[in-house]
Amino acid sequence: MLKILMVAAELAPFAKEGGLADAVGSLTKALSLRGHGIRAVIPLYGRIDRGAWRLRPAGPPLPVPMGRLGHLACTVFEGRLPGTGVPVSFVDYDPFYGRRGIYQEDGEGYPDNGERFVLLSRAALEIVRRDGWRPDIVHVHDWHTAAVPVLLNTLYRDDGTLSAAASVLTLHNLLQQGVFDKGLMEILGVGWEHFQLRGLEFFDRVNLLKGGIYHATRINTVSPTYAREILQPEFAYGIEGVIRDRASDLLGILNGADYGEWDPETDRFIAAAYSAADLRGKALCKKDLQGILGLPEDPAVPLAGVVSRLVRQKGIDLVADALPRILGLGVQVALVGSGEPWAHTFFEGLARERPDRFACRIGYDEALAHRIIAGADFFLMPSRFEPCGLTQMYAMRYGTLPIVRATGGLRDTVENYDDGTLSGTGFTFDDATADALLDTIRRALRIWGSRPEAVAGLIRRAMAKRFTWEAAARRYEDLYGEAIERSPEGQGR
Repeated sequence: MLKILMVAAELAPFAKEGGLADAVGSLTKALSLRGHGIRAVIPLYGRIDRGAWRLRPAGPPLPVPMGRLGHLACTVFEGRLPGTGVPVSFVDYDPFYGRRGIYQEDGEGYPDNGERFVLLSRAALEIVRRDGWRPDIVHVHDWHTAAVPVLLNTLYRDDGTLSAAASVLTLHNLLQQGVFDKGLMEILGVGWEHFQLRGLEFFDRVNLLKGGIYHATRINTVSPTYAREILQPEFAYGIEGVIRDRASDLLGILNGADYGEWDPETDRFIAAAYSAADLRGKALCKKDLQGILGLPEDPAVPLAGVVSRLVRQKGIDLVADALPRILGLGVQVALVGSGEPWAHTFFEGLARERPDRFACRIGYDEALAHRIIAGADFFLMPSRFEPCGLTQMYAMRYGTLPIVRATGGLRDTVENYDDGTLSGTGFTFDDATADALLDTIRRALRIWGSRPEAVAGLIRRAMAKRFTWEAAARRYEDLYGEAIERSPEGQGR
């Protein structure tokens, strides 16, 4: 079995902004259940309740070298990942992490985010050095911890504890790359010779993700299609050449879904339990959702749900553009989420104008998210890009037919309905336009209104699909093995 160090900016249930936390937490748990020895490291953010999670100081303050900032004295707290025996180390440095947000406040990113996450990267390595724990694999996620492979290949190359470790960098989203003023080089401390085209330099600034991609032993994305897409400028945001340089070391591994949390047979949030064999409870969930949101309680009216961050990446502007026409088709729409201010204003305004057809709740409401996914007939997810996506997986498990743009993980998980073969688990479209979304909704409504047997088959197939973390963990085990073979120690075996 392997010894794996997992380093990330987020880890559910301790600190979560989005899908990154769920993915890291679920993968860590799945690998632990398969017998691997895992340790995880995240920052001790101000929002983390030390008492509730029974966190305890682990040893004296740890001096972490931070270049021109000197050694920063960090307290390391230790806890356990719930449901596992996995130890989690929390890096406590109040000037960096004792804030309301993880990355930002009031829509503005913290100006010292570069320093904050370089500290996390360096502290994670210093923690295992102090403990004498020799990982086989150091697995890091997105730009926040992409400095770790850089540090392993430079400052820690000859370190007795870490010199044999291979590294894996998982790319969850290339939109954010960790680009900062080049003065960050003096905090990284790896030497200006690494501020170059095939290193950290990016238009005379530091790009932490770019550096991590070049230095990691292996890299992967969270779906096979996204691994292919990021070779193109549309999806790579300026670093497609970097990805192409490492294309032979790139793999797409589809995330899993947490079916312990998302299961219509056991869901504590929904009005009635149901299964593929007995869908009567789904009709009750629809009635409950309509009642909660003040929509007319009519089982014959098709109801579409949206549970999303209200941002352009998620295609929420396409939803906004098409929504008046969608409502004109006789559809009810229920939306919950938060994001860009214009979206809040638009959707709240339309809800006031069309309370008979449209209801929205701005902000994240976990119970309402479950109720929408259980009570809706269709689930809208027209993302411009989607590295993996989880809500379409949840929707299928609940028999709520996804209507998605065929990109990234959406393409890999939702099979378009074929009227000739009566196959498929949802409805997909290619163009990132409101018209394409609207046309696909019209197609879905035609089937829904005239082909009940086809809809029953769609629901049955969708509910039977499973995307498990156990399957993902097996793929990561293979990736780890390949990374170890390419590491200096592996090549010497």
